[in-house]
Amino acid sequence: MEIEPQQGKKLGVTVTGFDHTTATDADVEALKQAVYTSKIAVLKDQDLSPQQFLALGQRLGRPEAYYEPMYHHPEFPDIFVSSNVPENGKQIGVPKTGKFWHADYQFMPDPFGITLIYPQVIPQKNRGTYFIDMGEAYRRLPAELQAEVAGTRARHSVRKYFKIRPQDVYKPVSELIQEIEQKTPEVVHPTTFKHPMTGETVLYISEGFTVGIEDPAGGEVDGDLLKRLFDATGQFDEDLEHDNIHLQEFEKGDLLVWDNRSLIHRARHTTTPEPTVSHRVTVHDTRKLYETEEV
Repeated sequence: MEIEPQQGKKLGVTVTGFDHTTATDADVEALKQAVYTSKIAVLKDQDLSPQQFLALGQRLGRPEAYYEPMYHHPEFPDIFVSSNVPENGKQIGVPKTGKFWHADYQFMPDPFGITLIYPQVIPQKNRGTYFIDMGEAYRRLPAELQAEVAGTRARHSVRKYFKIRPQDVYKPVSELIQEIEQKTPEVVHPTTFKHPMTGETVLYISEGFTVGIEDPAGGEVDGDLLKRLFDATGQFDEDLEHDNIHLQEFEKGDLLVWDNRSLIHRARHTTTPEPTVSHRVTVHDTRKLYETEEV
């Protein structure tokens, strides 16, 4: 196995010669350390069945299935499917997922540390995923903004981008909102925390899921603070040219593994419909997302 910095990129490494069926525990640990320190690892020349992909995820940690079943792979529920390609006339997974800035499961009480994405059908144009390193983004914040977020906590909710399910078509909006609030009530995480694997300070907010910031006593902080943070980190840049934004492209055989603690991401969808399918496995590693809050 060889791990090299991505050529021409400010983020990530390329991993060649990795086979999870023959990799030693030391190889797996080296891969995980590369993910923690370089944020994205692109495993090259992978040719895995869904079962093998899930087995790879299991070597990195404990997989967690997505809480909404309509996203599940029909044979392996721990695999999340994003697809606009029907199989035998049936929709598998959900199309056009993730076209907003977010960290996976940020709206849940116990988010996981590592995300794996394995593209299956790759569009010819505009293929890739945008990322922002929220550790680097925090370091780039003006000192006054860093001071304003110190000791605060952020509230997160799925309600803004919740996808309507087939059974919701004739449901009253008020009933749907009530169900969302009951099943996935707002959660609170520290606005900044120490990455347990690297010690890096991470700014843990996203335009997709973060709905407010509160002070240590639980009082609401001026809503303008969240908007200023989104703007400063590049999340309001619809041209996607902000210096914090990294475009990770991929080709057939690539499998992406990234640090879900410090990266937020946004899918890059094509402007004209093209077939696209990807599989995702998300895993808890040996530590909680964070263990101590920043002060």
